[in-house]
Amino acid sequence: MPRTPRTHLRRLTVAALAPDLAVGAAACSREGDSTATKAKATTGGKVRIGLVQINQQAIFFNQMNDGAKAAAKKTGATLTVFNANDDAVQQNQAVQDFVQQGYDAVIVEAIDVNGIKPALRAASKAGVKVIAVDGIIDDPAVDVQVGVDNAAAGKQIGAFVNDYDSTNKVTAKVGVVGALNSYIQNLRKDNFVSTVKAKGATVLQTVDGKNTQEGAATAAENLLTAQKGMNTVYATGEPALLGTVAAVKSAGAQNRVKVFGWDLTKQAIDGIDAGYVAGVVQQDPETEGTKAVDAAVSLVKGEKIAKNINVPVTIVTEKNVDPYRSIFK
Repeated sequence: MPRTPRTHLRRLTVAALAPDLAVGAAACSREGDSTATKAKATTGGKVRIGLVQINQQAIFFNQMNDGAKAAAKKTGATLTVFNANDDAVQQNQAVQDFVQQGYDAVIVEAIDVNGIKPALRAASKAGVKVIAVDGIIDDPAVDVQVGVDNAAAGKQIGAFVNDYDSTNKVTAKVGVVGALNSYIQNLRKDNFVSTVKAKGATVLQTVDGKNTQEGAATAAENLLTAQKGMNTVYATGEPALLGTVAAVKSAGAQNRVKVFGWDLTKQAIDGIDAGYVAGVVQQDPETEGTKAVDAAVSLVKGEKIAKNINVPVTIVTEKNVDPYRSIFK
């Protein structure tokens, strides 16, 4: 359930920041300190950056935070991470609070890529640099977009499935576990589907996991029950893949379907070892966090940088999984 919007920056959840990166949480009143609101220069010679995060539960977001913290330490910037706890309203409020406190830049991993736009436009108008990371925010207020080309990566995993099927002489009958409220996961879904269909695959059904592990597990269980002839499941994000792996194990369907999806976890690696998870798109969230902070610092310093910073993906299989094991113990 959505939580009541937070009205002061002092309520920000700081995600285990190192002492030299964390900022004080004393907040301006909502009426505003005009000096803080108008502040565009750095405080104490340091660039002040606010990272508005989705949650602190997913490994993906924590790795992004790690990269951002390391980059902030390296560049001498000051970083504060806000945990929105999956609440888009809190993200909007956090952006407003960062602006009011005179931050130099905000980095946003958006829950609602359209709903966040008014807050980002206000930030840009106030002179705050705006960096979108991962989720694509198509708006002039965004100075730089950092992350994966999700459309291209959706085609990439689709081509991987086509090659896998060709090698194993099977025709894919596909079920999709998606998150229909996620713009980027819909990009991954649509481009995957068009790619596999072009090579003769049949897409039997798409179910909505609602971007939660529990929702995805239920949706995947229903999919496995409804589509007895299905031999391929594609999961569009970490919660979807976690839920799908759990559902496949619960149904004893490891010999019936091959699972492809996004974002490694220990459970996904266990599935690779067991042979029923065939390929996982692994993003590089740590590099995304690093590049987002680097972009923020460069923008505040007046340097010219690329409008889009692409971070490549890797498709992880049984052949190249070993280097990732230590990350997901």
